Amino acid sequence: MKNLLFIIIIVPTLILGQSYTSYFTGNTTDVVTNPSGGICLMGGATEDDNAMKWFLQRANGGDILILRTTGSNGYNSYFYSGLGIPVNSVETIVCNNSSAGHDPYIVQKIQQAEAIWFAGGDQWTYISYWRNTPVSDAINHAIQHRNIAIGGTSAGMAILGKYYFSAQNATVSSATALSNPFNNAVTVDAAAFLNNSILNGTITDTHFDNPDRKGRLITFLARIKTDYGVYAKAIACDEYTAVCIDNNGIARVFGGYPTYDDNAYFIQSNCGLSVQEPENCSVGNALTWNLNGLAVKAYKIKGNSLGNGTFNLNTWQSGVGGVWYDWSVTNGVFSEQAGVALNCSPLSVAESSKSEIEIYPNPASGKVKVTLNILNGKENTFCLYNTLGQKIDVTMTKKDNIIEFDISDLNKGLYYLSVYTNDGKVYRKKIIKN
Repeated sequence: MKNLLFIIIIVPTLILGQSYTSYFTGNTTDVVTNPSGGICLMGGATEDDNAMKWFLQRANGGDILILRTTGSNGYNSYFYSGLGIPVNSVETIVCNNSSAGHDPYIVQKIQQAEAIWFAGGDQWTYISYWRNTPVSDAINHAIQHRNIAIGGTSAGMAILGKYYFSAQNATVSSATALSNPFNNAVTVDAAAFLNNSILNGTITDTHFDNPDRKGRLITFLARIKTDYGVYAKAIACDEYTAVCIDNNGIARVFGGYPTYDDNAYFIQSNCGLSVQEPENCSVGNALTWNLNGLAVKAYKIKGNSLGNGTFNLNTWQSGVGGVWYDWSVTNGVFSEQAGVALNCSPLSVAESSKSEIEIYPNPASGKVKVTLNILNGKENTFCLYNTLGQKIDVTMTKKDNIIEFDISDLNKGLYYLSVYTNDGKVYRKKIIKN
């Protein structure tokens, strides 16, 4: 027997202070499927059909829930029948006020959904309505325990990172952010909200081409480092462009290229530098994060209908179909130039010979002295890594061709010292902590 189609439209009853409006399309009997998880980040404007098909397929025929704070039922027929992907139902819930964050009906619908889509609008409205409420708790539980797919466009994408631009004091332009990273409108938040392990340590930005938002995003990254002591990463999308990330951490970029210039960006501080901090990120002063023009690395992928441009979020160093750029800011002026691939893994580079770098004592338990026999010069920079390729913060002092640092606080094991020279060479040496 075929399922009957029910369409329910509820008009808000403002007199009673109704907290939500529901628009329902499809089978009213809930089904339970095995969703495939994943995240779809859409940069704004009209959705990319191929990305939306990817998102719906992750629900595996289940129920799709759209959560929004403005608008009506524009997604219902598009998701239910417009893309040719079978789903059980599509329901849009428009949250009318902050009490929606505590509404049992909305929580129930989240618990029954196999995929949740966050529409555009004002991200501060989403945050102020849902943060620290049963609604956000239910969303996070569904992500972590039922492996539902999530996604969003514009403001709905902006709220999905571990860090997020809250827009609590309205939006901010690149020019304003760069001229003063602590402008009242630069509201970069880290308070727990939506939690997905794929986006841990990440901030997102949207409408990246209209207007240009590169300057404000590099400001967000500088603020995260200054405020929270974290070198965050970022994913940004042009309008009409989407990044779809599977549970293996592989991101695919969908868009209209070559007909349209649709791009996505994967951005991070340059882990290949011994010093990564902004030179000046302070109240009332223009941002400077230059580091010889190499402060921030960006991998740019043009999105096409097949989504065959990819980036690996497990390493944040390898991609297919993209181009690397170096970003920097000097006294509030943003610059971009062609760059080389990022490679911060000490395991991928051959160890230097004894004639190039000498380390003593090795094994060591306290202070280590390193003699650089052929690498004299102030241009050299130094980094210490563990076997996972993670940078270890230690204070290094250099005099002539000898550097010294203390590893007494580190755990026992194998470490790698990397020496980066101004001519692009990288020298590496093993250090054993006993």
